[in-house]
Amino acid sequence: MGAHVSKQVERRKSIQTEKKVLTEMKQSNGCEFPCSDYHPSDRKNWMSGLNPDKVQINQIVWPGTHDSATNKIGFPFVTRPFAQCQSLSIYQQLVTGARVLDIRVQEDRQVCHGILVSYSVDVVIEDVKKFLSETQSEVIILEIRTEFGHDDPPDFDKYLEDQLGEYLIPQDDQVFGKKISELLPKRVICVWKPRKSPQPKAGGLLWNAGHLKDNWIDTDLPSTKFESNIKHLGEQQPVTARKFFYRVENTVTPQADNPILCVKPVTDRIHPYARVFISQCFSRGIADRLQIFSTDFIDEDFVDACAGLTNARAEGKA
Repeated sequence: MGAHVSKQVERRKSIQTEKKVLTEMKQSNGCEFPCSDYHPSDRKNWMSGLNPDKVQINQIVWPGTHDSATNKIGFPFVTRPFAQCQSLSIYQQLVTGARVLDIRVQEDRQVCHGILVSYSVDVVIEDVKKFLSETQSEVIILEIRTEFGHDDPPDFDKYLEDQLGEYLIPQDDQVFGKKISELLPKRVICVWKPRKSPQPKAGGLLWNAGHLKDNWIDTDLPSTKFESNIKHLGEQQPVTARKFFYRVENTVTPQADNPILCVKPVTDRIHPYARVFISQCFSRGIADRLQIFSTDFIDEDFVDACAGLTNARAEGKA
C-alpha cells in the first residue's frame, strides 16, 4: 500500500512538473506565428473565406477532432466521462470549423471507443451530409476505422460509397497538389481503415490507411506528449513532398495507473498549448511539416489557429 501511495505521489509531481514546463515555454517564447491573429469571419465556411482558387490541399492545416463521435458515448455521469473526447455533435464540430473526423466503428456499425458504444455511424453520415448541403467549398477528411478488438462491419466500403458517393474525392496522389476549387463539387476524402478486410485500392472512391498516418504516444504527461509530437513531426518530409496526410494530436489520455481517469481534466493538461505548439514548430524549423492538427473538445480558438496558418501559407507568409 505504501509503495502504491508513493508511486502516485511521484506521478502527481511529474504531471505538475510537465505542466510547468509548457507554461514556462508559453511565457518565455509566446504563441505567435505568421497570421496567428487571423480570425475567420465565418468558421462554418472558413475554407471558402481563404479563396478556394488559391489554396492548395497540401497548404491546409486541417483542424481535426480526436475520437470525434463520442459526445453521446456510454451513460451520462457514469461511463461517459471516461470516454468522451468531444462535447459537440459531428455537425456542430464541422460548423465550428473542424475538417478532419476520427470515427471508430464496431461490427454492427455502431460508433465505439473501446468497449463503450455511442450511436450508429448513420448519425455521423447524416451530420456530414447536412453540413455539406449547407456549404459549397469546405473539404472534409473523414477517417473511419474498425476499433481495436473488433471485426470489420460487413460490406462497409460499399455502405460508405453508397452514402457519400456524390461527394467522394477518389484516391489519387495528384490531389495533394491541387487547389480546393479543382476538386469541387467533390468534397470528402474518406479514409477507410479496416482491420481484416482488403484496403481500398488506388483510383477507387475510398482512400487507404497509408494516406493518413500518425505516431500516437499513449501518455497523460503533457510535456512528454508535446515533445514526442515535435520529434515525430520533425522526422516527416515537408507537406509539399508528401503523398499522404500526417496527423499530430494535441491530446493526452488517462492512464490506468493514475486515479484521474476522466478524459476532460487529463486532456486539459495540454489543450491550452496548441498555439504554443505551432509557434514551436516555427522556432524549431519544422512548420512546413504541420498538416492535420487534432484535439479533444475542439473550440473556436483551435480552429482559428489552424485557419490562420493556412492563410499564411496561401499568402506566401509561411
